[in-house]
Amino acid sequence: MATGAVLVDEELEVKRYEVQYPISAYVFPKEARIHWVRFDDEYMHMGLTDGRILSIPLRWIPTLYNAAPEEREKFEIGRNRTMIIWDPDKCAINDEVCVADYLGPCA
Repeated sequence: MATGAVLVDEELEVKRYEVQYPISAYVFPKEARIHWVRFDDEYMHMGLTDGRILSIPLRWIPTLYNAAPEEREKFEIGRNRTMIIWDPDKCAINDEVCVADYLGPCA
């Protein structure tokens, strides 16, 4: 069966570039600690102590998505700064959010 394909023998040119910075110049965070938290109509934003900002859609967290905006603000940051906690004795929300759960899988 003829396909009309033509076999071409060609060499590929490989380009090499000088590395501008050594790997030691890059920062790879080893931990995620919460520095601040704020909300808008669609997201919970967390500023981490290493400078990263993580934005999580509220629709991913039904208790926050369905809560009144003023209730979302009644959170506490856990002692080790890895969790946001809503105490049901202080607000209408009973939930905890762990920052590591939203950073993706660790390899």
